[in-house]
Amino acid sequence: MATDAEQACFEAGIKFGSLYHQFAGTPVSPSSARSLEAAMAESIENQPFCESVTVEIHDDRVADAIDHENGYTELTGSLMDVEMRIDYEGVRVRTRMSMVDGYPLMELVDVVEEA
Repeated sequence: MATDAEQACFEAGIKFGSLYHQFAGTPVSPSSARSLEAAMAESIENQPFCESVTVEIHDDRVADAIDHENGYTELTGSLMDVEMRIDYEGVRVRTRMSMVDGYPLMELVDVVEEA
């Protein structure tokens, strides 16, 4: 049987997997980035135990990735940073995804069991 802390971490992983694989490949441009950020955050916040999601799509990275005349590129982890907070049975988990050595790394920031 998993502990509450282990289950909270599992919930965070599920939400990251959902966010990344649901939205990877979505067409994005600097002009559509804000609405896509909001859609991503609101979508994942619907899931159980998810207290908050912050998505930041970097306009400069998006602009640099556009390689054709149509004015958009496909969303990848390299174009965004994400933070999440999961609250499960008195355990708060904070996570983030950011670029580390050229890779979009998803990681636990902290796990806090509240008294």
